[in-house]
Amino acid sequence: MKSINYATDLAPTPAGPYAQAKQRGNLLAVAGQIGVDPANGRLADGFKAQADMALRNLGAVLAEAGASFEDVLMFRVYLTNTADFAAMNAVFAEFAPKSLPARTTVYVGLPEGIHIEVDALAVLA
Repeated sequence: MKSINYATDLAPTPAGPYAQAKQRGNLLAVAGQIGVDPANGRLADGFKAQADMALRNLGAVLAEAGASFEDVLMFRVYLTNTADFAAMNAVFAEFAPKSLPARTTVYVGLPEGIHIEVDALAVLA
């Protein structure tokens, strides 16, 4: 089965040798997105702004592959601070599709200044 890689300038360029998204069959894996503004390459200021930008970046990658948040089966969220969980839920509520995908949230160490990273698994029609 053939794989397709996707890339868009509307999300940050990957920090390493990986695709922004990869499709095999009708499955689409979207690489972790952080709160960097692709227009200027700068990290958004504060947790809420980073969470919003990370989800906007993820949405741009989904759109490049012909998908949307409605196609997401599962999100994985990586947070650096347990105190940000409620704020993350509030930001997610603005983006959450009516289909309410599954979600896992884990607490990790991310590079300095990065508060959140989000990846997704979607099913394309």
